[in-house]
Amino acid sequence: MFDRMREDIAAFRDRDPAAASNLEIVLLYPGYRAIRAHRKAHWFQTKGMTFAARWISQRASRKTGIEIHPGATIGRRFFIDHGTGVVIGETTEIGDDVTLYQGVTLGGTGKDVGKRHPTLGNNVMVGSGAKVLGPVTIGDNTRIAAGAVVLKDIPSDATAVGVPAHVVRIGGKRVTDLDQIHVPDPVEQEIRRLKARVEELEEKLGVCCRETEDDETNEE
Repeated sequence: MFDRMREDIAAFRDRDPAAASNLEIVLLYPGYRAIRAHRKAHWFQTKGMTFAARWISQRASRKTGIEIHPGATIGRRFFIDHGTGVVIGETTEIGDDVTLYQGVTLGGTGKDVGKRHPTLGNNVMVGSGAKVLGPVTIGDNTRIAAGAVVLKDIPSDATAVGVPAHVVRIGGKRVTDLDQIHVPDPVEQEIRRLKARVEELEEKLGVCCRETEDDETNEE
């Protein structure tokens, strides 16, 4: 238990440049407090003591503004930055070294039964206000941009942006130089591709028109 606590604290120190001390994180950071409460609640949940588990999770939700169902499975070195408005559903599964920003929802669609919530791999970042809904799978080393709405699986080593989310493959290596804002915009890229195609077709049409005019001139 103490090893896990030290890992969680170290994750906050590593990923939050504003963190001044371990004591500040333990006493004042709502993200850390929510994670510690969830670790306890999840233990009670796995032992069949669901009322105690829900009591702990709801008490933590009132104090931190972060709601994590005790049934959710969360890996090591989990980091919630700021955290207000974060919601994590019952059947959510989260890998190691995952980062969530404020306003993130890992929720259900209301149409599924059993496994109703997302599965996040290792080293996933979900930007502020993003929604990942349904039993979708987010691959390792993937980035979900701020405000994105993810409704389908996202492969590993990718970046998803937009509503609904579009995927940009980054290549087969771990992404370390992107944050929740500075990510490629696939919509803009598609508009540029279409613009180039229109210009190409206009050029071909111009050639055809000139050839037709030449033929008419020759006939005269």
